[in-house]
Amino acid sequence: MKPEQLPIPQHKLHGWTHFAGLYAGEHVAATEFVIGATFVALGATTTDILIGLLIGNILAVLSWTLITAPIAVQTRLSLYTYLEKIAGDSMTTLYNWANVLIFTVISAAMITVSCTAVRLLFNIPAQLEWYPTNSLFVAVVLAVGAIVVVVAMYGFDAVAEFSGLCGPWLVVMFISGALVLFPALADSVLGRTQLSSLSEFITIGDRSIWTGVNSQGKPGIGLWEVIGFAWAANTITHFGLIDMALLRYAKRSVYGLCTSAGMLFGHYIAWISAGIMGAGTAALLESTIVELDPGDVAFRALGYSGYVIVIVAGWTTANANLYRAGLAAQAIFHNHSRKKVTATVGVITVMVACFPFVFSQMLPLLTYAGLLVVPVGAIVFAEHFVFPRIGLTRYWVHYRKLTHSTPAVAAWAAGLFFAFGLQAMEVMSFFYLFLPTWIFTIVLYTLLARRFGAAETYPAEQEADQKINEVIKQMQDQQAIEDGKPLVDATVLSKTLGFIAWTSLVLTLLLALVVMFRSPDMVTYEKNVAIFYTWGFVFTIIYFTTSYWALRRSKCIGNDAITTSTTA
Repeated sequence: MKPEQLPIPQHKLHGWTHFAGLYAGEHVAATEFVIGATFVALGATTTDILIGLLIGNILAVLSWTLITAPIAVQTRLSLYTYLEKIAGDSMTTLYNWANVLIFTVISAAMITVSCTAVRLLFNIPAQLEWYPTNSLFVAVVLAVGAIVVVVAMYGFDAVAEFSGLCGPWLVVMFISGALVLFPALADSVLGRTQLSSLSEFITIGDRSIWTGVNSQGKPGIGLWEVIGFAWAANTITHFGLIDMALLRYAKRSVYGLCTSAGMLFGHYIAWISAGIMGAGTAALLESTIVELDPGDVAFRALGYSGYVIVIVAGWTTANANLYRAGLAAQAIFHNHSRKKVTATVGVITVMVACFPFVFSQMLPLLTYAGLLVVPVGAIVFAEHFVFPRIGLTRYWVHYRKLTHSTPAVAAWAAGLFFAFGLQAMEVMSFFYLFLPTWIFTIVLYTLLARRFGAAETYPAEQEADQKINEVIKQMQDQQAIEDGKPLVDATVLSKTLGFIAWTSLVLTLLLALVVMFRSPDMVTYEKNVAIFYTWGFVFTIIYFTTSYWALRRSKCIGNDAITTSTTA
């Protein structure tokens, strides 16, 4: 058995702060610019946004906590390993193909988003069609995409560390961008730059941001649609159980609540901020939000830091998803190296990224991607939670040594047919299709599995499995003793660098607050914005420089400690 197929040992588990930081960094990304602006274009109202996004993101957090985390913690396995154990190789191969498709499209969208910032440097017009309308834009996509592919092939560890550094900065910049542009919005609606009450915020939102009218001038989406999307946006990872790979490292299943760092501080705040930035940019440029792309919005809100936020957020997200797509493809073409497979997938990804529709249609793309994997999550949920409660045998496919599970493949196919059938008949909002699809697949898989062998008992096979698990645990206990856990204490230098980095973030936010609350008129506002643009960019450089060297210093200390403990 390969090491990655073994349960995670106790000595490699992490505390809750690890997962809070992980989810905060992962769920504040370039997609937030697109999704925040899309809610404006879809015509939600201000009240629907403030309440609906809160409810929907809380439901997403509960989905991770009550569904994904318990399975991950109880098994200590990734979804891929668990799926192979309960459904065989054929199902796993089909699932890997689905992952290649999903992560390729998401990665392509993020490359396109990054290029919307780069295009401003070359005066390339905004790409508002589903196809590219400028050959130079295609050249930019090819250049940026090539960097993404190379890094995904060779330097993913560095990208993962860099993504962790970006999390706090991204949150601050999204909030700052909204604060900087809100006075301009207030002036366009109220005739003055400052607010006197919360009701005026609602008034500005209803008149110029979330107006309740979509980009075609028709009534927009309502509260239930907003809740549904916020909940469904991450069905890939919670109902679809892909985040078992992360949460299998959690000490307790309650750590699923740490996803709130991403959902509430990431999605909730970032989506609202992106909507304000998009509407503010449209007001200042006397345009409409559908005629703007993330590069336009970020540059107007944040100045030169806007270039950085779009490029960095898109780049890091694209790298992570292209890496996942490469892993899934390599599992299919296992005779080829991951680098070669990732390069091939990367070429296809870059070609897709040349077509701007991939980022302009992020809401439906994310929802439909969730529908592809939700039936798989339902199969695993049924096997793990339902089977023991109704007298069926968990892991019956593994005990029968089958490489193909007809119930699993049939239930997945039927689940997809059921979901897209409901969509074709317009029975309900497609944001909620994952719920009946999940329930339908659980029921169907349970009935089929009972007929194909799950109703039988396998005492000899279960006993053999238990002995293997005991041997694995003993081996991991011994490994924990041999590895040890060297204590790493940051030096004064690394602590100082970290303090400077966090101070730069605080100062950036203070400058944005000055723009928001100390701009009594448009003349003063423009002066404050100019100061924010200049110093915000300076603090951005300081943050990344000091954070990078603090991380390097900590890693050096950690390596020295490990070397010392090994040679002692």
